[in-house]
Amino acid sequence: MTGWLIKGASILGRERADVLVESGRITGMGADLAAGDATVVDADGQILLPGLVDLHTHLREPGREDAETVASGSRAAALGGFTAVCAMANTDPVADTAGVVEQVWSLGRDAGLVDVQPIGAVTVGLAGSQLAELGAMAASAAKVRIFSDDGHCVSDPRLMRRALEYVKAFDGVIAQHAEEPSLTAGAQMHEGAVSARLGLAGWPAVAEEAIIARDALLAGHVGSRLHVCHVSTAGSVEILRWAKSKGWRVTAEVCPHHLLLTDELAGSYDPVYKVNPPLRTADDVAALRQGLAEGIIDVVATDHAPHTLEDKECEWSAARPGMLGLQTALPIVIHTMVEPGALDWDGVAERMSRTPARIAGLTEHGRDPAVGGPANLTLVDPAARWTVVPSELAGPSRNTPYSGMTLPGVVTATFLHGRPTVLGGKLTESAS
Repeated sequence: MTGWLIKGASILGRERADVLVESGRITGMGADLAAGDATVVDADGQILLPGLVDLHTHLREPGREDAETVASGSRAAALGGFTAVCAMANTDPVADTAGVVEQVWSLGRDAGLVDVQPIGAVTVGLAGSQLAELGAMAASAAKVRIFSDDGHCVSDPRLMRRALEYVKAFDGVIAQHAEEPSLTAGAQMHEGAVSARLGLAGWPAVAEEAIIARDALLAGHVGSRLHVCHVSTAGSVEILRWAKSKGWRVTAEVCPHHLLLTDELAGSYDPVYKVNPPLRTADDVAALRQGLAEGIIDVVATDHAPHTLEDKECEWSAARPGMLGLQTALPIVIHTMVEPGALDWDGVAERMSRTPARIAGLTEHGRDPAVGGPANLTLVDPAARWTVVPSELAGPSRNTPYSGMTLPGVVTATFLHGRPTVLGGKLTESAS
């Protein structure tokens, strides 16, 4: 076997072509290519995209392997059409040193299903008081370029300014969890009419918006790169619009669950719907979809957050926030953005592959199929439907908010560096 011939795919939803993959690269594209001794993958009626890239994944290893490991998260990512994921730093120990980020990077290489790019912590132990070893992590084998205390806000403005200034030396990015902690103490869900009716302490939109505004001003002042994690409110979209109008180097992501689900679901008191930032209102959902369609929000990122049964199947107030996302991200984007006509397939590639790859500095990812280019590819059948069954998802965790939902779009194949990790919608034998 010398290669793979992807036969009759619709490239980014446009022209049909055969794509020949050999030795990790695309060596031919066109009509009616001869297979030779390559293995043929029938892609009739399917869309070929550059491999998806997730800027925001929690792989839990080291420290919480009962919820997820790098290997199990890599399986979920490959099945979801991802060829690269950025692993958040809130592990145990925290990824705040070169040693820990290199461990995560090495575990990703060993799993071999997606390129795992570690994200380093901004502050030591995520404690928000002292900068972590940003330069050492950047110079490590993992070549860290994104730093985040995700799960915690870098709330001290002076420390945030110092971090933004520091990473300019190697064109790094500070990815902020935008949450003013003094406004969210004890919060259980979005602050609004539903929280008042349920008697749950509220997480006000302004707690997110105030930090985004402050950090956009800081990024503009020092000329550095700011990325805003999991934007969730209509007001945040308007602040981002303003920041971009200034020409500041500010990017932002939205999560699939914030494009679909609303705070009304908290009325069930089912902790599967507890997430940080919380599910917001229908008006916020509409504004986020519009912001993503316009490009005010640059990226869709999963915030894949696996938890054990003990951490989720308990009373609402004690439950850990977070949802699974890697295997359902593309179907939710198809459902909320593609099917209504808000994004075409080129727009999906832009927001789920090209732009996240550019932000993360992953030069072998986010590149449209082209002769000579890397064969990091995703093949999706847009007409297929599948029903989410938690027990059938990869990994040990089951905290998906989409249980029982029938979603559009099945990832039929994922190629990492020219090697199929998924074929026929299932992990290949070497990958499983």
